[in-house]
Order: sequence, then C-alpha cells, then structure tokens
Amino acid sequence: MNEAGSLPLPGETSRSVSIRYFNFYRLVIASLLGIFGAVFQIGEASPAAYAMVVFAYWVAAVGFMLITPQTRSQLNTLLMWQVALDVVVLTAIMFISGAQRGSVPYLLMTTLAGAALVGEGRMVLGFAAMATISVLAEQVARIVLLGVHADDLTRTGITCLGYFAVALLARLLARRALVNEALARHRGAALQRQMRINSRIIEDMQDGVVVVDEKGAVRQINPRAAALLGVELVEGERVGMRVPELGAGLEDAMQMPSPVLRIERSGKTIRLRRVLTGEGGDQVLYLEDLDRIEAQAQQIKLAALGRLTANIAHEIRNPLASVTQAAELLQDEKRTQMQQRLSRIVLDNAARIERIVHDVLEVGRRDRATIEALDATAFLHNFIEEFAMHTQATRQCVQLEIEGQPKICFDRVHLAQILGNLLSNALRYCRQQPGSVRVSVVTQSDEQLLLSISDDGPGIAAEERGRIFEPFHTTDPKGTGLGLYVAQELADANGARLVLADAEQGAEFHLIARGQA
Repeated sequence: MNEAGSLPLPGETSRSVSIRYFNFYRLVIASLLGIFGAVFQIGEASPAAYAMVVFAYWVAAVGFMLITPQTRSQLNTLLMWQVALDVVVLTAIMFISGAQRGSVPYLLMTTLAGAALVGEGRMVLGFAAMATISVLAEQVARIVLLGVHADDLTRTGITCLGYFAVALLARLLARRALVNEALARHRGAALQRQMRINSRIIEDMQDGVVVVDEKGAVRQINPRAAALLGVELVEGERVGMRVPELGAGLEDAMQMPSPVLRIERSGKTIRLRRVLTGEGGDQVLYLEDLDRIEAQAQQIKLAALGRLTANIAHEIRNPLASVTQAAELLQDEKRTQMQQRLSRIVLDNAARIERIVHDVLEVGRRDRATIEALDATAFLHNFIEEFAMHTQATRQCVQLEIEGQPKICFDRVHLAQILGNLLSNALRYCRQQPGSVRVSVVTQSDEQLLLSISDDGPGIAAEERGRIFEPFHTTDPKGTGLGLYVAQELADANGARLVLADAEQGAEFHLIARGQA
C-alpha cells in the first residue's frame, strides 16, 4: 500500500512532464520580458530594478528546470513554489511599471490557468487567492505610496475575480482531461492484453496464418505458417518473392474460393483461404494443411471402420450359429416336416447375412458417388413404380406430391438406395391405407430442395430418436439395423443431409439436397 507523498502513483509521470512544460513556458516568458520589456515600455519607472527582477526570474526558472520530483508531495511542493515565484515576480513588475504595466496582469492569469491544469484539488483556489492578495496589496501600495487614484482598485478587483474564474474553469477542464487520460490508459492496457492474447492464439493455431497488406507484403506470420511454407518470412517482405506458389495462390484466391497449393520447398499441400479485414486493405491468409486433415480423416475412418467391423462380427455371429446348428440337425433329421423347418431357418439366416453384407458394401461404395442433375419428378415416379411393381396395394399406399419441375443433384444409385430404405420402413409401420405414405418434394431455394417421406404409423419413441441412425440399432427382429445408417452415409457422400423431423403423427424424414431451378 502506497503512503501519501512517498511513492509515485499512476499518472504522476505525466504530471511531472506537464510541470516541466509549464516551467519551460516560464523560462520563455522571462526571456521575452528581458528582451522586449523596453519595447513595450514595461519597467520604465525603474529600469534597474526591472532588470534585476527579470534576471532573478530567469535564473529561478532555469533552476526549476534542473529539479526532477518523484512523488506527489514533491510535485505539489515544486508547483507551489513556481506559482509563488510567478505571483511575486509579476506583481513586482506591475509595481515597477506603474501606469505602463500593460498586459502583465494577464500574464498572471495565464500562469493561474497553467497551474490549474496541473494542480490538484483546492490548490487551484489557493493559487487564485495568492494572486488576488498579491495584486490587491500591490494596488493598495501604489495608492498609499504613489498617490494613485482609488478608481484603479475597482478595475483590479474585477481582474482578481477573473483570476478565480480562469482557475476554476481550467481546473474543470483539467479534471475532464484526467478522466479521459485514465480512460485512455485503461483502454490502452486492455488493448495491449487483447493483442497479447490474439498473438498467442495465432501462434498456437494448427493452421498457418499470414497477414499481408494490399500489396502482398507480410505484416504478421505465425510459426505454423512458416513450417508449412518451409521458409521464415520477414515483415515487409512480399510473399511472392520467397514463396512463389503462395503469391500465385493469392492471385487465384481473388477469382476462386480456397485454391489448393503444393509448396515445393516444404513438400506440403495446403488450402488457401483469404479473408479481407475491411480496413486498410489488409488480408488474412489461412493455410490449411491438407495432409494433416487427410490423416485425421483417415484416423476417423479407421476408427469408424473398426467399430463397424466389431458390430458386423457380432451381428453375423448369431445367424451364423443358427445356420450351423440347423445344418447339424438337418443331417440327423429323417422327418420331412422337420427338414423343411430347418431348411427355412438356414435360408432365413443366410438371407439376413446377405442383407448385412449388402448394406456394408453400400457403405463402402459411398466415396464413389457420380452426382448428376436428376429430374425429380420422373425419377420418383419410375422408382415408386419399380418398387411397388410386385404389389399393387403398395403403390396405392404411396402418395407423391411435387411442386414444379425440380432437379436434384445426386448419384442415382445412392438416391434409389436411400429411398428404398426409407420407403421400406414407412410401408412396414404405416396403416396400409391409400395415402398412408406421403412423398413430397419442395424447392426451398435455387440451390436446395427438400424431399420428405412421412407415414401415418405409430412414429418413433422419444427414447429411440437419438439412436435411429446408429449402425445395427433396430426394433424390427427381422431387420439388420443398417438401413438408416447406410441412408445417412450415402446422403453425406452426396453433400446432402438426412434428418428425422418432428411430426404430429407417424415418422417423417427429410432429405435436404442440392437442387437446380
């Protein structure tokens, strides 16, 4: 805890500088009085006394310049002595000048204004009172000793009121300036902290960051960018001079979003993303390491494949055990009826294994999507007709609604697989009435359309909604639990989204895909 007057406080350094400027002003005034005093007929009544007072004033001002206060107490003491010097010297000059005092009283007013700007609290009123007493005493002395007319005392009193007015006004302005200074200091400190935090964040980013101006000169670069580019860029240096690929990529980024660059020096493949700051033409270049992204994607894919393989092994084990047991019993069984039952068990479980293998293979083909603009109306009519070809009742259950002539950007094999899985589920749980299953297509924008499949069945229980897209999760004893999982994976492979929507009755799925007007 600081003791008053013993240790420097925040803002004392700026006050010390202000007091030095104030004293420099005093030194200038003393020099001007010494040089031009005779020109303005100041001190004509006693030139020798005037010269001695001005010389002493100049020497004292030089002496004050050599003093460097460190604490609040020292600052206040120094300011008090300086103002006292001004009051005494300028009052003495007024007395010596007599009727030719000119603008000397107003110099004292300037001194009070300066003292009020750097002073504290009631010191300002004390300075004004000191000047008032000194000037009134000088005027009384002139009336008594020199016989000057008493009317000058009224004018002097008005001048003294001006001293108080100037001191108070200057103090109010000084307080306002101090508040603004404290606010600026606080905001400056906050800005410095924010800049340090931003610099640390940029340094620790996994992506490279290069900030360049409108001419392509480097303003800032993080260590990751230097590693990706294989060279240390210097601030002020143009990126194209040291890394030609980045310079060319910066020009390409003005024409196409996120160009991919191959940096020969580092052997890295990066994606360049350019962001304009909006001020001064500066640009932020984000360098994404595609090798790292691909490695992470491969790790995620391998982890997902491992989980899927474990689930496949678990799911195939049960039907395979049933097939094995039925085959063993079939070898020993002589009755025809029992042989038929065991054969049916073998065939049913073999079919289930086949469906699991088929669905897994569909997931494996997700990366081989051939996206084309399909006529949604023609495709859906043909698909539903083929899907319901063997059962007329199934076709009657499906109601197709399409607005306009939309086109959907999708791989036709993947789209057929998704629709087949969704329609199979809808027909399994619906009421089997005409229009129980509703397929609709709505164009949401020029580049997006919504394909909806809903049914009037019991719907999906709340506790099951979060798990329906998990592999091998099913409530149907005959199902594999891969239908919705495969459908979502294929949708993702085509840049679309398959979601479970909220419905008042039954279940409703939305396939949000790219479209063409």
